[in-house]
Amino acid sequence: MKPPTRIASRLATCQRLQCTHPASTIRPATRCCEIHTTPAKPATVSPIHGTGPPPGRPVPTADSARVWRERRGKQAELLEKAREIRQKSQQHSLQSPQSSSSSSASVRSAENREALARKRFWKDVHVREIDGAWEVHLDSRPLRRLDTKQVVRLPLSKPLLASAIALEWDLLASAQHATRQHLIPLTSLVCRALDIADEDAAGGPSADGTAGGSVREGMARMLMRYLDTDSLLCWAPPPREHDLPPDAGGESLRDVQKRAAEEVVGFLTSRVWPGIEIGPVLDEESIVPRSHPEITRQVIRGWIMGLNAWELAGLERGVLAGKGLLGAARLLVEWSEGFAGFAGANAREETSRSQRFGVEEAARLASIEVDWQTRNWGEVEDTHDVEKEDLRRQLGSVILLVSGTGRK
Repeated sequence: MKPPTRIASRLATCQRLQCTHPASTIRPATRCCEIHTTPAKPATVSPIHGTGPPPGRPVPTADSARVWRERRGKQAELLEKAREIRQKSQQHSLQSPQSSSSSSASVRSAENREALARKRFWKDVHVREIDGAWEVHLDSRPLRRLDTKQVVRLPLSKPLLASAIALEWDLLASAQHATRQHLIPLTSLVCRALDIADEDAAGGPSADGTAGGSVREGMARMLMRYLDTDSLLCWAPPPREHDLPPDAGGESLRDVQKRAAEEVVGFLTSRVWPGIEIGPVLDEESIVPRSHPEITRQVIRGWIMGLNAWELAGLERGVLAGKGLLGAARLLVEWSEGFAGFAGANAREETSRSQRFGVEEAARLASIEVDWQTRNWGEVEDTHDVEKEDLRRQLGSVILLVSGTGRK
């Protein structure tokens, strides 16, 4: 009987290699011998060299600031060269004889518009008191809101805010910069407050006639979502065996977070929202935050809905900047001249002005964990330092927006 083709091929291979296996033990699914003649060697496992504690924190060199300035200077030179190349290419296209007259006219028109946008149509910026309100004037033109074209009018109790907006526009290099929100943050914040005030004056209904879709209702819903994930209430687990040692004061990250939260929560539950309970939203080993009691949510939501337009816009900016409701509420209560500031007025009678809760304290509460990590491992250049200054800038705008002289 003739064997199958696959077994026959294996028998032929074994005969060529002088295999000593009996033919009866050869199976189609197994290999009878190794084709290669190189002897097998066991793998060599590299020994573990890392022993002991983790490496120490990086220390910046003495010339790191000089290197950073040189790199920024080179980047500025490259950007300037790129701008010159673009201008030369545009001029060459205009002077080309192959271009048609219509295309040349359109290019010249676009260049004229761009040139006008690069220029300032105003020379000086002034703050004037007109009809019982502060107005910011670009030469003789009053500053207007972009969407409604209404004049931006500030209460007489906010002269510092008006001066800050005037300085903001005085620092703009061109009219095109006025269309970029990040270059006029205070103006954008004031327009947000004025939009809320306009809706309140109109009765607050939304476009579809339901109150639940209004700007104030939407802001309240958004702010309440930050309560259950507040950065002050999300504490790190207790330190373990292989964690980094605590600070020089003997406190772990969890201890620092707990102490900061107790200070803010104690103030708010005794002066602003008396009788409610606010606790940590994460257990020691949990990753899913738990919700606060319903009575707590109702009290805080009612307080948010009772804020005036300036306070509500300032609270929104503070919550988005610090990723938490409690720290923003604490800052608002301390500096507001309106309804939310009554507790801050009582607190100012008991403490000196140097001990007030300000920008530095609010920024420290919003970045406890980041500060802890950067102290141990160092800062990332152009990232942590920029975020730190931007956080203080946004919290400072909250104070400018809600504070005032109390003048009616």
